[in-house]
Amino acid sequence: MNTYVNNENNTVFNVGLEKNQANYAALSPITFLQRAASVYPNRTATVYGNIHRTWQETYDRCLKLANALRSRGINPGDTVSIIAPNLPEHFEAHFAIPMAGAVLNSINIRLDAQAIAFILEHGESKVLLVDKEFSSVVKAALELSQNKPLVVDIDDPTWEDGETIGSIDYESLVNEGNLDTPHFAVQDEWDAITLNYTSGTTGNPKGVVYHHRGAYLNAISNSISWSMSPHPVYLWTLPMFHCNGWCFPWTIAAMTGVNVCLRHVRADDIFNLIKSEKVGYFCGAPIVLNMLNAADDDLKAGINHTVDVMTAGAAPPASVIAGMEELGFNVTHVYGLTETYGPSVVCSWHDEWNTKPLEEKAKLKARQGVRAPMLDGLMVADPVTLKPVPKDGKTLGEIFMQGNLVMKGYLKNPETTDESFSGGWFHSGDLAVWHPDGYAEIKDRSKDIIISGGENISSIEIEDVLYRHPHIQEAAVVAKKDEKWGETPCAFVALTPGSEGISDKDIIQYCREHMAHFKAPKNIVFGTLPKTSTGKVQKFLLREKANHL
Repeated sequence: MNTYVNNENNTVFNVGLEKNQANYAALSPITFLQRAASVYPNRTATVYGNIHRTWQETYDRCLKLANALRSRGINPGDTVSIIAPNLPEHFEAHFAIPMAGAVLNSINIRLDAQAIAFILEHGESKVLLVDKEFSSVVKAALELSQNKPLVVDIDDPTWEDGETIGSIDYESLVNEGNLDTPHFAVQDEWDAITLNYTSGTTGNPKGVVYHHRGAYLNAISNSISWSMSPHPVYLWTLPMFHCNGWCFPWTIAAMTGVNVCLRHVRADDIFNLIKSEKVGYFCGAPIVLNMLNAADDDLKAGINHTVDVMTAGAAPPASVIAGMEELGFNVTHVYGLTETYGPSVVCSWHDEWNTKPLEEKAKLKARQGVRAPMLDGLMVADPVTLKPVPKDGKTLGEIFMQGNLVMKGYLKNPETTDESFSGGWFHSGDLAVWHPDGYAEIKDRSKDIIISGGENISSIEIEDVLYRHPHIQEAAVVAKKDEKWGETPCAFVALTPGSEGISDKDIIQYCREHMAHFKAPKNIVFGTLPKTSTGKVQKFLLREKANHL
Protein backbone atom coordinates (compact mmCIF):
# COMPACT_ATOMS: atom_id res chain seq x y z
CA MET A 1 0.00 0.00 0.00
CA ASN A 2 1.67 3.20 -1.21
CA THR A 3 0.50 6.29 0.66
CA TYR A 4 1.90 9.80 0.46
CA VAL A 5 2.30 11.32 3.91
CA ASN A 6 2.30 15.10 4.26
CA ASN A 7 4.08 16.16 7.43
CA GLU A 8 3.45 19.86 6.83
CA ASN A 9 0.54 21.05 8.99
CA ASN A 10 0.86 24.79 8.42
CA THR A 11 -1.29 24.95 5.30
CA VAL A 12 -4.09 27.43 4.73
CA PHE A 13 -6.59 24.66 5.49
CA ASN A 14 -5.33 24.35 9.05
CA VAL A 15 -5.47 28.03 9.98
CA GLY A 16 -8.58 28.91 11.98
CA LEU A 17 -10.08 25.51 11.16
CA GLU A 18 -9.33 23.63 14.34
CA LYS A 19 -11.34 20.81 15.84
CA ASN A 20 -14.00 21.92 18.29
CA GLN A 21 -17.12 20.60 19.98
CA ALA A 22 -19.28 21.60 17.03
CA ASN A 23 -17.33 19.80 14.31
CA TYR A 24 -15.59 16.86 15.97
CA ALA A 25 -16.55 13.95 18.20
CA ALA A 26 -14.50 10.92 19.17
CA LEU A 27 -15.80 7.80 17.47
CA SER A 28 -17.41 5.38 19.94
CA PRO A 29 -20.05 2.66 19.46
CA ILE A 30 -21.82 4.04 22.55
CA THR A 31 -23.38 6.58 20.17
CA PHE A 32 -25.16 3.78 18.29
CA LEU A 33 -27.21 3.00 21.38
CA GLN A 34 -28.00 6.65 21.98
CA ARG A 35 -29.24 7.06 18.42
CA ALA A 36 -31.28 3.83 18.48
CA ALA A 37 -33.07 4.95 21.64
CA SER A 38 -33.76 8.47 20.35
CA VAL A 39 -34.85 7.56 16.81
CA TYR A 40 -36.54 4.18 17.36
CA PRO A 41 -37.36 4.13 21.08
CA ASN A 42 -40.24 1.67 20.73
CA ARG A 43 -38.58 -0.83 18.41
CA THR A 44 -37.61 -4.16 19.93
CA ALA A 45 -33.94 -4.37 20.88
CA THR A 46 -33.63 -7.71 22.72
CA VAL A 47 -35.66 -10.90 22.79
CA TYR A 48 -35.04 -13.73 25.25
CA GLY A 49 -37.89 -16.06 26.10
CA ASN A 50 -40.62 -13.87 27.59
CA ILE A 51 -38.31 -10.83 27.75
CA HIS A 52 -38.90 -8.23 25.03
CA ARG A 53 -37.16 -4.90 25.60
CA THR A 54 -37.23 -1.82 23.42
CA TRP A 55 -34.23 0.32 22.51
CA GLN A 56 -35.39 2.99 24.98
CA GLU A 57 -35.65 0.45 27.77
CA THR A 58 -32.24 -0.95 26.86
CA TYR A 59 -30.63 2.49 26.84
CA ASP A 60 -32.18 3.35 30.21
CA ARG A 61 -30.93 0.11 31.76
CA CYS A 62 -27.42 0.68 30.38
CA LEU A 63 -27.32 4.26 31.67
CA LYS A 64 -28.47 3.16 35.12
CA LEU A 65 -25.92 0.34 35.23
CA ALA A 66 -23.15 2.71 34.13
CA ASN A 67 -24.07 5.18 36.89
CA ALA A 68 -24.31 2.40 39.47
CA LEU A 69 -20.81 1.22 38.57
CA ARG A 70 -19.46 4.77 38.89
CA SER A 71 -21.18 5.15 42.26
CA ARG A 72 -19.45 1.99 43.44
CA GLY A 73 -16.04 3.43 42.63
CA ILE A 74 -15.44 2.26 39.06
CA ASN A 75 -13.26 4.86 37.37
CA PRO A 76 -12.27 5.40 33.73
CA GLY A 77 -9.85 2.69 32.65
CA ASP A 78 -10.95 0.16 35.27
CA THR A 79 -11.73 -3.37 34.09
CA VAL A 80 -15.19 -4.90 34.48
CA SER A 81 -15.42 -8.59 33.58
CA ILE A 82 -18.37 -10.78 32.63
CA ILE A 83 -18.82 -14.54 32.32
CA ALA A 84 -22.21 -15.26 30.80
CA PRO A 85 -23.94 -16.83 27.79
CA ASN A 86 -25.53 -14.70 25.08
CA LEU A 87 -28.11 -13.10 27.36
CA PRO A 88 -29.60 -9.58 27.26
CA GLU A 89 -27.35 -8.71 30.21
CA HIS A 90 -24.27 -9.59 28.16
CA PHE A 91 -25.49 -7.38 25.33
CA GLU A 92 -26.13 -4.51 27.77
CA ALA A 93 -22.63 -4.89 29.20
CA HIS A 94 -21.15 -3.95 25.81
CA PHE A 95 -22.63 -0.48 26.28
CA ALA A 96 -23.07 0.08 29.99
CA ILE A 97 -19.47 -0.70 30.95
CA PRO A 98 -17.85 1.71 28.44
CA MET A 99 -20.59 4.22 29.32
CA ALA A 100 -19.06 4.13 32.81
CA GLY A 101 -15.66 4.84 31.26
CA ALA A 102 -14.55 1.31 32.12
CA VAL A 103 -13.14 -1.48 29.95
CA LEU A 104 -15.28 -4.54 29.23
CA ASN A 105 -13.58 -7.92 29.64
CA SER A 106 -15.85 -10.67 28.33
CA ILE A 107 -14.37 -13.98 29.49
CA ASN A 108 -14.69 -17.26 27.62
CA ILE A 109 -17.33 -19.37 29.39
CA ARG A 110 -15.46 -22.59 28.49
CA LEU A 111 -12.28 -21.76 30.41
CA ASP A 112 -11.18 -23.61 33.52
CA ALA A 113 -10.72 -22.00 36.93
CA GLN A 114 -6.97 -21.51 36.56
CA ALA A 115 -7.33 -19.64 33.26
CA ILE A 116 -10.12 -17.45 34.64
CA ALA A 117 -8.03 -16.65 37.72
CA PHE A 118 -5.12 -15.60 35.50
CA ILE A 119 -7.36 -13.29 33.46
CA LEU A 120 -8.91 -11.67 36.55
CA GLU A 121 -5.44 -10.94 37.92
CA HIS A 122 -3.75 -9.93 34.68
CA GLY A 123 -6.64 -7.68 33.66
CA GLU A 124 -6.98 -6.26 37.22
CA SER A 125 -10.72 -6.74 37.19
CA LYS A 126 -12.66 -4.60 39.67
CA VAL A 127 -16.12 -6.09 39.06
CA LEU A 128 -17.15 -9.55 37.82
CA LEU A 129 -20.64 -10.18 36.44
CA VAL A 130 -21.31 -13.93 36.46
CA ASP A 131 -24.22 -16.06 35.30
CA LYS A 132 -25.07 -18.77 37.82
CA GLU A 133 -24.51 -21.54 35.25
CA PHE A 134 -20.80 -20.82 35.72
CA SER A 135 -20.81 -20.12 39.45
CA SER A 136 -18.91 -23.30 40.31
CA VAL A 137 -15.89 -22.65 38.08
CA VAL A 138 -15.89 -18.93 38.97
CA LYS A 139 -15.98 -19.75 42.67
CA ALA A 140 -12.91 -21.95 42.21
CA ALA A 141 -11.20 -19.22 40.15
CA LEU A 142 -11.80 -16.61 42.85
CA GLU A 143 -10.16 -18.89 45.41
CA LEU A 144 -7.08 -19.13 43.17
CA SER A 145 -6.94 -15.42 42.37
CA GLN A 146 -5.23 -12.79 44.50
CA ASN A 147 -7.57 -10.25 42.91
CA LYS A 148 -10.98 -10.09 44.59
CA PRO A 149 -13.45 -8.15 42.43
CA LEU A 150 -16.99 -7.22 43.37
CA VAL A 151 -19.04 -10.24 42.23
CA VAL A 152 -22.45 -9.54 40.69
CA ASP A 153 -24.88 -12.41 40.01
CA ILE A 154 -26.81 -12.70 36.76
CA ASP A 155 -29.78 -14.70 38.00
CA ASP A 156 -31.54 -15.94 34.86
CA PRO A 157 -34.91 -17.37 36.00
CA THR A 158 -34.94 -19.78 33.04
CA TRP A 159 -31.79 -21.51 34.36
CA GLU A 160 -32.40 -23.56 37.49
CA ASP A 161 -28.94 -25.03 38.15
CA GLY A 162 -25.97 -23.33 39.79
CA GLU A 163 -25.92 -20.93 42.70
CA THR A 164 -25.61 -17.22 43.31
CA ILE A 165 -22.17 -16.36 44.71
CA GLY A 166 -22.12 -12.56 44.55
CA SER A 167 -22.80 -9.80 47.03
CA ILE A 168 -25.49 -8.30 44.79
CA ASP A 169 -27.51 -9.37 41.76
CA TYR A 170 -27.49 -7.67 38.37
CA GLU A 171 -31.03 -6.27 38.54
CA SER A 172 -30.41 -4.77 41.98
CA LEU A 173 -27.22 -3.14 40.70
CA VAL A 174 -29.10 -1.67 37.72
CA ASN A 175 -31.73 -0.28 40.08
CA GLU A 176 -29.02 1.45 42.13
CA GLY A 177 -28.36 3.72 39.17
CA ASN A 178 -30.32 6.72 37.96
CA LEU A 179 -31.23 8.35 34.68
CA ASP A 180 -30.32 11.87 35.72
CA THR A 181 -26.53 11.59 35.57
CA PRO A 182 -25.06 11.60 32.05
CA HIS A 183 -22.76 8.76 31.13
CA PHE A 184 -19.00 9.11 30.75
CA ALA A 185 -18.09 11.11 27.64
CA VAL A 186 -15.35 9.54 25.52
CA GLN A 187 -12.75 12.23 24.82
CA ASP A 188 -10.17 10.11 23.02
CA GLU A 189 -11.30 7.40 20.60
CA TRP A 190 -7.94 5.69 21.16
CA ASP A 191 -9.01 4.85 24.72
CA ALA A 192 -9.54 1.16 25.46
CA ILE A 193 -13.10 -0.14 25.20
CA THR A 194 -12.61 -3.89 25.67
CA LEU A 195 -10.04 -6.46 26.71
CA ASN A 196 -10.16 -9.87 24.99
CA TYR A 197 -7.93 -12.82 25.78
CA THR A 198 -6.60 -15.20 23.14
CA SER A 199 -7.20 -18.90 23.68
CA GLY A 200 -3.67 -19.57 24.94
CA THR A 201 -3.10 -23.06 23.52
CA THR A 202 0.61 -23.08 24.43
CA GLY A 203 0.73 -20.92 27.55
CA ASN A 204 -1.04 -18.08 29.29
CA PRO A 205 -3.45 -16.17 27.04
CA LYS A 206 -2.53 -12.72 25.74
CA GLY A 207 -4.75 -9.75 26.53
CA VAL A 208 -5.81 -8.02 23.32
CA VAL A 209 -6.90 -4.41 23.81
CA TYR A 210 -9.51 -2.80 21.53
CA HIS A 211 -10.10 0.95 21.22
CA HIS A 212 -13.36 2.85 20.72
CA ARG A 213 -12.42 3.87 17.17
CA GLY A 214 -11.79 0.31 16.02
CA ALA A 215 -14.97 -1.01 17.65
CA TYR A 216 -17.01 1.74 15.97
CA LEU A 217 -15.49 1.18 12.55
CA ASN A 218 -15.67 -2.61 12.59
CA ALA A 219 -19.31 -2.46 13.63
CA ILE A 220 -20.01 -0.38 10.52
CA SER A 221 -17.71 -2.58 8.44
CA ASN A 222 -19.79 -5.63 9.41
CA SER A 223 -23.02 -4.08 8.19
CA ILE A 224 -21.49 -3.03 4.86
CA SER A 225 -19.70 -6.35 4.30
CA TRP A 226 -22.95 -8.23 4.84
CA SER A 227 -25.18 -5.71 3.02
CA MET A 228 -27.45 -5.81 6.05
CA SER A 229 -31.00 -4.60 5.68
CA PRO A 230 -32.38 -1.95 8.06
CA HIS A 231 -33.63 -3.32 11.39
CA PRO A 232 -32.14 -6.80 10.97
CA VAL A 233 -33.24 -9.69 13.18
CA TYR A 234 -30.00 -11.25 14.44
CA LEU A 235 -29.71 -14.56 16.28
CA TRP A 236 -26.89 -14.80 18.85
CA THR A 237 -25.29 -18.14 17.97
CA LEU A 238 -21.77 -16.63 17.99
CA PRO A 239 -20.43 -16.21 21.55
CA MET A 240 -20.32 -12.60 22.70
CA PHE A 241 -17.05 -13.41 24.47
CA HIS A 242 -15.41 -14.17 21.10
CA CYS A 243 -13.92 -10.87 19.84
CA ASN A 244 -16.94 -9.19 21.45
CA GLY A 245 -19.18 -11.22 19.20
CA TRP A 246 -17.15 -9.98 16.21
CA CYS A 247 -18.38 -6.48 17.21
CA PHE A 248 -21.98 -7.37 16.34
CA PRO A 249 -23.49 -6.01 19.59
CA TRP A 250 -22.50 -2.60 18.27
CA THR A 251 -23.47 -3.45 14.68
CA ILE A 252 -27.01 -4.42 15.64
CA ALA A 253 -27.37 -1.21 17.65
CA ALA A 254 -26.14 0.83 14.68
CA MET A 255 -28.72 -0.89 12.48
CA THR A 256 -31.44 -0.72 15.20
CA GLY A 257 -32.04 -4.42 14.79
CA VAL A 258 -33.33 -7.13 17.09
CA ASN A 259 -30.98 -9.21 19.25
CA VAL A 260 -32.49 -12.67 19.62
CA CYS A 261 -30.56 -14.09 22.56
CA LEU A 262 -29.72 -17.75 23.02
CA ARG A 263 -28.20 -19.52 26.01
CA HIS A 264 -27.05 -22.69 24.24
CA VAL A 265 -26.28 -23.35 20.57
CA ARG A 266 -28.56 -26.25 19.67
CA ALA A 267 -30.07 -27.12 16.30
CA ASP A 268 -33.67 -27.29 17.55
CA ASP A 269 -33.48 -23.92 19.29
CA ILE A 270 -31.83 -22.30 16.28
CA PHE A 271 -34.37 -23.56 13.75
CA ASN A 272 -37.33 -22.80 16.02
CA LEU A 273 -36.14 -19.23 16.63
CA ILE A 274 -35.40 -18.67 12.95
CA LYS A 275 -39.02 -19.53 12.23
CA SER A 276 -40.73 -17.88 15.21
CA GLU A 277 -38.68 -14.65 15.25
CA LYS A 278 -38.09 -14.46 11.47
CA VAL A 279 -34.32 -14.39 12.02
CA GLY A 280 -32.47 -13.07 8.99
CA TYR A 281 -28.85 -13.22 10.18
CA PHE A 282 -26.57 -15.31 12.36
CA CYS A 283 -22.87 -16.12 12.64
CA GLY A 284 -21.07 -19.34 13.39
CA ALA A 285 -18.15 -21.63 12.67
CA PRO A 286 -18.50 -24.33 9.99
CA ILE A 287 -19.07 -26.89 12.75
CA VAL A 288 -22.31 -25.04 13.63
CA LEU A 289 -23.37 -25.17 9.99
CA ASN A 290 -22.54 -28.89 9.94
CA MET A 291 -24.79 -29.36 12.96
CA LEU A 292 -27.66 -27.59 11.21
CA ASN A 293 -27.21 -29.59 8.02
CA ALA A 294 -27.35 -32.83 10.02
CA ALA A 295 -30.57 -31.86 11.83
CA ASP A 296 -33.86 -33.66 11.24
CA ASP A 297 -35.80 -32.58 8.16
CA ASP A 298 -38.79 -31.74 10.37
CA LEU A 299 -36.75 -29.03 12.09
CA LYS A 300 -35.62 -27.56 8.78
CA ALA A 301 -39.13 -27.38 7.32
CA GLY A 302 -41.13 -24.18 7.36
CA ILE A 303 -38.43 -21.57 6.74
CA ASN A 304 -39.94 -19.30 4.08
CA HIS A 305 -37.49 -16.41 4.15
CA THR A 306 -33.84 -15.85 3.31
CA VAL A 307 -31.29 -16.30 6.08
CA ASP A 308 -27.77 -14.89 5.81
CA VAL A 309 -24.98 -16.77 7.56
CA MET A 310 -21.51 -15.39 8.28
CA THR A 311 -18.88 -18.05 8.96
CA ALA A 312 -15.20 -17.99 9.86
CA GLY A 313 -12.53 -20.34 11.12
CA ALA A 314 -12.01 -23.36 8.89
CA ALA A 315 -13.05 -22.73 5.28
CA PRO A 316 -16.58 -24.10 4.79
CA PRO A 317 -16.49 -27.33 2.73
CA ALA A 318 -18.56 -27.49 -0.47
CA SER A 319 -21.00 -29.97 1.08
CA VAL A 320 -21.71 -27.56 3.95
CA ILE A 321 -22.35 -24.65 1.58
CA ALA A 322 -24.62 -26.82 -0.57
CA GLY A 323 -26.64 -27.87 2.47
CA MET A 324 -27.01 -24.27 3.60
CA GLU A 325 -28.13 -23.09 0.17
CA GLU A 326 -30.73 -25.85 -0.05
CA LEU A 327 -32.21 -24.39 3.15
CA GLY A 328 -32.26 -20.94 1.57
CA PHE A 329 -29.27 -19.78 3.63
CA ASN A 330 -26.66 -17.53 2.01
CA VAL A 331 -23.13 -18.13 3.35
CA THR A 332 -20.57 -15.32 3.60
CA HIS A 333 -17.03 -16.34 4.51
CA VAL A 334 -14.94 -13.92 6.57
CA TYR A 335 -11.51 -14.04 8.19
CA GLY A 336 -9.78 -12.31 11.03
CA LEU A 337 -8.16 -12.76 14.42
CA THR A 338 -8.79 -11.61 17.96
CA GLU A 339 -6.16 -8.97 17.20
CA THR A 340 -8.27 -7.57 14.30
CA TYR A 341 -11.65 -7.20 16.07
CA GLY A 342 -12.77 -10.46 14.48
CA PRO A 343 -13.69 -10.27 10.77
CA SER A 344 -11.47 -7.78 8.93
CA VAL A 345 -11.24 -9.72 5.66
CA VAL A 346 -14.30 -10.82 3.67
CA CYS A 347 -14.83 -13.02 0.64
CA SER A 348 -16.84 -10.36 -1.17
CA TRP A 349 -19.12 -11.97 -3.72
CA HIS A 350 -19.36 -11.01 -7.40
CA ASP A 351 -22.63 -11.41 -9.27
CA GLU A 352 -20.92 -13.03 -12.24
CA TRP A 353 -19.99 -15.96 -9.99
CA ASN A 354 -23.64 -16.89 -9.50
CA THR A 355 -23.77 -18.90 -12.72
CA LYS A 356 -20.79 -21.08 -11.83
CA PRO A 357 -21.26 -24.73 -10.73
CA LEU A 358 -21.72 -25.26 -7.00
CA GLU A 359 -18.31 -26.85 -6.50
CA GLU A 360 -16.57 -23.91 -8.19
CA LYS A 361 -18.65 -21.41 -6.21
CA ALA A 362 -17.71 -23.22 -3.03
CA LYS A 363 -14.01 -22.97 -3.87
CA LEU A 364 -14.37 -19.23 -4.49
CA LYS A 365 -16.37 -18.81 -1.28
CA ALA A 366 -13.79 -20.77 0.73
CA ARG A 367 -11.09 -18.17 0.06
CA GLN A 368 -10.50 -15.68 2.85
CA GLY A 369 -10.96 -12.76 0.48
CA VAL A 370 -10.15 -9.08 0.41
CA ARG A 371 -9.98 -6.31 3.01
CA ALA A 372 -13.23 -5.40 4.70
CA PRO A 373 -14.55 -1.87 4.07
CA MET A 374 -12.84 -0.35 7.13
CA LEU A 375 -9.51 -2.20 6.93
CA ASP A 376 -6.82 0.07 5.50
CA GLY A 377 -4.28 -2.47 4.31
CA LEU A 378 -4.08 -6.18 3.49
CA MET A 379 -1.25 -8.00 1.80
CA VAL A 380 0.34 -11.41 1.39
CA ALA A 381 4.07 -10.94 1.72
CA ASP A 382 7.41 -12.48 2.58
CA PRO A 383 7.46 -12.60 6.42
CA VAL A 384 11.09 -11.39 6.57
CA THR A 385 11.34 -8.74 3.85
CA LEU A 386 7.64 -7.73 3.87
CA LYS A 387 7.80 -7.69 0.08
CA PRO A 388 4.40 -8.66 -1.40
CA VAL A 389 4.32 -12.03 -3.12
CA PRO A 390 3.18 -12.30 -6.76
CA LYS A 391 -0.59 -12.57 -7.26
CA ASP A 392 -0.24 -15.95 -8.93
CA GLY A 393 -2.26 -18.14 -6.57
CA LYS A 394 0.87 -20.23 -5.94
CA THR A 395 3.55 -18.30 -4.07
CA LEU A 396 3.24 -18.70 -0.32
CA GLY A 397 3.48 -15.70 2.01
CA GLU A 398 2.13 -14.43 5.30
CA ILE A 399 -1.06 -12.38 5.66
CA PHE A 400 -0.47 -8.87 7.00
CA MET A 401 -3.05 -6.26 8.05
CA GLN A 402 -2.82 -2.55 8.70
CA GLY A 403 -5.12 0.18 9.95
CA ASN A 404 -8.01 0.93 12.28
CA LEU A 405 -9.17 -2.68 12.60
CA VAL A 406 -5.94 -3.70 14.30
CA MET A 407 -5.77 -3.83 18.11
CA LYS A 408 -4.00 -1.29 20.31
CA GLY A 409 -1.68 -4.10 21.37
CA TYR A 410 -1.22 -6.78 24.02
CA LEU A 411 -1.82 -5.72 27.63
CA LYS A 412 1.40 -5.55 29.69
CA ASN A 413 3.32 -7.24 26.88
CA PRO A 414 5.26 -4.55 24.95
CA GLU A 415 7.80 -6.98 23.49
CA THR A 416 5.18 -9.19 21.84
CA THR A 417 3.25 -6.09 20.75
CA ASP A 418 6.35 -4.69 19.02
CA GLU A 419 7.03 -8.04 17.34
CA SER A 420 3.48 -8.31 16.03
CA PHE A 421 3.68 -4.75 14.56
CA SER A 422 7.19 -5.10 13.12
CA GLY A 423 7.60 -3.19 9.87
CA GLY A 424 4.37 -1.23 10.33
CA TRP A 425 2.09 -4.21 9.66
CA PHE A 426 0.29 -6.67 11.90
CA HIS A 427 1.76 -10.15 11.44
CA SER A 428 -1.07 -12.72 11.38
CA GLY A 429 1.06 -15.86 11.32
CA ASP A 430 -1.23 -17.31 8.64
CA LEU A 431 0.35 -18.49 5.39
CA ALA A 432 -1.57 -17.79 2.21
CA VAL A 433 -1.40 -17.30 -1.54
CA TRP A 434 -2.60 -14.22 -3.39
CA HIS A 435 -4.81 -14.85 -6.40
CA PRO A 436 -4.74 -12.70 -9.57
CA ASP A 437 -8.08 -11.12 -8.59
CA GLY A 438 -6.56 -9.92 -5.30
CA TYR A 439 -8.25 -12.52 -3.06
CA ALA A 440 -6.12 -14.12 -0.37
CA GLU A 441 -6.45 -17.83 0.40
CA ILE A 442 -4.94 -19.30 3.56
CA LYS A 443 -2.94 -22.47 3.11
CA ASP A 444 -1.78 -22.93 6.69
CA ARG A 445 -0.55 -21.45 9.93
CA SER A 446 3.18 -20.85 9.68
CA LYS A 447 3.78 -23.52 12.32
CA ASP A 448 1.42 -26.04 10.67
CA ILE A 449 2.95 -26.27 7.19
CA ILE A 450 4.25 -29.80 6.43
CA ILE A 451 7.61 -30.08 4.67
CA SER A 452 7.92 -33.52 3.10
CA GLY A 453 10.86 -34.37 0.89
CA GLY A 454 11.53 -30.66 0.44
CA GLU A 455 7.95 -29.99 -0.71
CA ASN A 456 5.55 -27.73 1.20
CA ILE A 457 2.23 -29.46 1.92
CA SER A 458 -0.74 -27.49 3.22
CA SER A 459 -2.57 -29.21 6.07
CA ILE A 460 -5.64 -27.11 5.17
CA GLU A 461 -5.63 -28.49 1.62
CA ILE A 462 -5.67 -32.06 2.96
CA GLU A 463 -8.34 -31.19 5.52
CA ASP A 464 -10.51 -29.74 2.78
CA VAL A 465 -10.36 -33.05 0.89
CA LEU A 466 -11.11 -35.01 4.06
CA TYR A 467 -14.16 -32.87 4.80
CA ARG A 468 -15.60 -33.84 1.41
CA HIS A 469 -15.64 -37.49 2.47
CA PRO A 470 -19.29 -38.34 3.22
CA HIS A 471 -18.43 -40.17 6.46
CA ILE A 472 -16.04 -37.64 8.03
CA GLN A 473 -17.47 -35.10 10.47
CA GLU A 474 -14.25 -33.43 11.62
CA ALA A 475 -10.64 -33.60 10.46
CA ALA A 476 -7.26 -32.16 11.37
CA VAL A 477 -3.88 -32.81 9.74
CA VAL A 478 -0.44 -32.36 11.30
CA ALA A 479 3.16 -33.20 10.47
CA LYS A 480 4.59 -36.52 11.65
CA LYS A 481 8.36 -36.90 11.78
CA ASP A 482 9.71 -39.32 9.19
CA GLU A 483 13.29 -40.60 8.73
CA LYS A 484 13.06 -40.68 4.93
CA TRP A 485 10.88 -37.68 4.09
CA GLY A 486 11.53 -35.47 7.10
CA GLU A 487 7.78 -35.08 7.69
CA THR A 488 4.64 -36.76 6.40
CA PRO A 489 0.97 -35.81 6.84
CA CYS A 490 -0.93 -37.52 9.65
CA ALA A 491 -4.72 -37.11 9.72
CA PHE A 492 -6.96 -37.22 12.79
CA VAL A 493 -10.61 -37.75 11.91
CA ALA A 494 -13.94 -38.03 13.69
CA LEU A 495 -16.48 -40.09 11.75
CA THR A 496 -20.18 -39.41 11.41
CA PRO A 497 -22.48 -41.69 13.44
CA GLY A 498 -22.93 -45.10 11.85
CA SER A 499 -19.63 -44.98 9.92
CA GLU A 500 -17.69 -47.46 12.04
CA GLY A 501 -16.91 -49.67 9.02
CA ILE A 502 -14.68 -47.04 7.40
CA SER A 503 -10.98 -47.99 7.58
CA ASP A 504 -7.80 -45.94 7.44
CA LYS A 505 -7.02 -47.52 4.05
CA ASP A 506 -10.38 -46.31 2.72
CA ILE A 507 -9.62 -42.73 3.73
CA ILE A 508 -6.04 -42.76 2.43
CA GLN A 509 -7.28 -44.11 -0.90
CA TYR A 510 -9.97 -41.41 -1.02
CA CYS A 511 -7.32 -38.73 -0.51
CA ARG A 512 -5.08 -40.21 -3.20
CA GLU A 513 -8.00 -40.07 -5.62
CA HIS A 514 -8.60 -36.38 -4.95
CA MET A 515 -5.10 -34.89 -4.64
CA ALA A 516 -1.47 -35.45 -5.52
CA HIS A 517 -0.32 -38.77 -4.01
CA PHE A 518 2.60 -37.24 -2.11
CA LYS A 519 0.17 -34.95 -0.27
CA ALA A 520 -2.11 -37.74 0.92
CA PRO A 521 -1.82 -38.61 4.63
CA LYS A 522 0.28 -41.63 5.46
CA ASN A 523 -1.44 -42.22 8.82
CA ILE A 524 -5.07 -41.96 9.90
CA VAL A 525 -6.09 -41.75 13.57
CA PHE A 526 -9.76 -42.07 14.52
CA GLY A 527 -11.34 -40.33 17.52
CA THR A 528 -12.53 -37.00 18.89
CA LEU A 529 -10.31 -33.99 18.30
CA PRO A 530 -8.94 -32.02 21.28
CA LYS A 531 -10.06 -28.39 21.18
CA THR A 532 -9.40 -25.13 22.95
CA SER A 533 -12.12 -23.36 24.89
CA THR A 534 -12.98 -21.41 21.72
CA GLY A 535 -13.41 -24.59 19.66
CA LYS A 536 -10.06 -24.48 17.84
CA VAL A 537 -8.35 -27.82 17.32
CA GLN A 538 -5.23 -28.13 19.50
CA LYS A 539 -2.80 -29.21 16.85
CA PHE A 540 0.17 -29.15 19.19
CA LEU A 541 -1.43 -32.05 21.09
CA LEU A 542 -2.07 -33.88 17.83
CA ARG A 543 1.56 -33.39 16.78
CA GLU A 544 2.71 -34.94 20.05
CA LYS A 545 0.37 -37.87 19.55
CA ALA A 546 1.40 -38.34 15.90
CA ASN A 547 5.05 -38.55 16.82
CA HIS A 548 4.36 -41.29 19.39
CA LEU A 549 2.42 -43.58 17.05
